[in-house]
Amino acid sequence: MSDPRYRDLDPVTAPEPRTLPSEHDRSRRSLLGKLLAPLVVAIGLIVKFGAFTLKFFGIFLAVGGYALIWGWSFAIGVVLLILVHELGHYVEARRLGLDPQLPVFIPFLGAYVALRNMRFDPWVNARVSLAGPIAGGIGAAACLAAAESLDSDLLRALAYAGFLLNLINLAPIGILDGGHVLRSWRVLRAGGGAASPTRARRLAGVVVLVSVITVAGLVLGMLVAHVPQDRL
Repeated sequence: MSDPRYRDLDPVTAPEPRTLPSEHDRSRRSLLGKLLAPLVVAIGLIVKFGAFTLKFFGIFLAVGGYALIWGWSFAIGVVLLILVHELGHYVEARRLGLDPQLPVFIPFLGAYVALRNMRFDPWVNARVSLAGPIAGGIGAAACLAAAESLDSDLLRALAYAGFLLNLINLAPIGILDGGHVLRSWRVLRAGGGAASPTRARRLAGVVVLVSVITVAGLVLGMLVAHVPQDRL
């Protein structure tokens, strides 16, 4: 028989057990946090300091962002190789009398050199665009030479990454260096952008020749720097 004193009380039910996140979910959230953290910091600094952040803190944000994924040593090496690439654009632009800005780094997106008050000149544009991959390829080759001298797989990996990044940049697509080169070549091939159509076409041939040599050198560098992975 039930006691009437406790008739109106609700029965006590045990709380349902909570499902703990799996190891896969935790690792996925950790990776997402690592990817978003530098972007959040970058956005906060841009809001606070404006363009000053992109010009002077971008390189440090890039290093920090890459380090979260690949570690500090590789991150610093990749950012330095990107810097060499961008300095190729910068130096060639200055040598041609243009007014380039210092390289600006954007984490996970690369970097760029802006040219102020430049009118489109296909020959000049092609030279500045090709200067980046050429300088970047030389930087990667220096890493490869140091890797062979020191027997360092880290430097070999950096050399391979450097060759690959510069090769991708030469793809004839959109805003990549290869896209700018293609645009310049088309104008020159049509006989425009030079003192005479004959000279323009001759310069178009030079652009093709330099592009092919650069691509071949980058591909060869990748083949030499490649380290076979037995675990794959």
